[in-house]
Amino acid sequence: MPQLVARGHQVTATTTSAAKLGSLERLGAEAVVMDGLEAASVGGAVAAARPDAIVHEMTAIAGEPDMKHMDRWFAETIRLRTEVTDHLLAAAEAASVSHVVAQSYAGWNGIRRGGWVKTEEDPLDPDPTNAREGWEAIRYVEDAVAKADGAVLRHGWLYGPGATAALVEPVRKRWFPLVGGGTGYTSCVHLDDAASATVLAVEHEARGVFNIVDDEPAPASQWLPYLAACAAGQPPRRVAAWLARPLAGDAVVTMMTEGRGFSTVKAKRELGWELRHPSWRLGPEVELG
Repeated sequence: MPQLVARGHQVTATTTSAAKLGSLERLGAEAVVMDGLEAASVGGAVAAARPDAIVHEMTAIAGEPDMKHMDRWFAETIRLRTEVTDHLLAAAEAASVSHVVAQSYAGWNGIRRGGWVKTEEDPLDPDPTNAREGWEAIRYVEDAVAKADGAVLRHGWLYGPGATAALVEPVRKRWFPLVGGGTGYTSCVHLDDAASATVLAVEHEARGVFNIVDDEPAPASQWLPYLAACAAGQPPRRVAAWLARPLAGDAVVTMMTEGRGFSTVKAKRELGWELRHPSWRLGPEVELG
């Protein structure tokens, strides 16, 4: 939102809490209370704002990470990626809004065949182990926005102020082990870079799917020890995959042993996107201090 305002855009920001209206207004937006899960609330907010574009960033990922039960942890976000997407697209059509941009995910969930780095032409993982509802919700928002001729931005694993706070303490205390050989790849992106890609997608009226990640997809054997060092912790413990599976769940084992990273060539070429943080190695210490 601050980046949009800085570039001269008039922004209407929504929140579910009246207590947050003031903080949004101080960032330069007109703020309104809207319940994304209520079609009438969404329709009323969009009709009143009469926007040229809608940016769908709603998620509800909070509390302690529970990757062993990802669908339970992501239950409300799953609704936001399905029900709310439908409400927003219906409101956009009713108000003649010509462009929609929506958030998706491209951290480690590329198809587990072939190379370790995937482009937008490669499918997402069709067999998402113990997170089936969550991955189906990602496909849902991508398909729905594509049918509406909008843009889908697949953010990598977000980092930056506040974004990785829930992960830092477990890593520092060695509760987040390195599974197997740590051969699975993950792609990350700094919050500021994710925001700048969103601004460009709005301004270019972009269409289609874009991977929004940094330039260094990396195996867990590299990024996890680095994060531990930034968190002033000891190197992570090592756990065999067969032991980690019942303890941490299939998703953790898949991420750390078979995950695929993503390429950002398309976003740079078509949006003119330039990374302020081209590598995760330049970023975590900013947050962790």
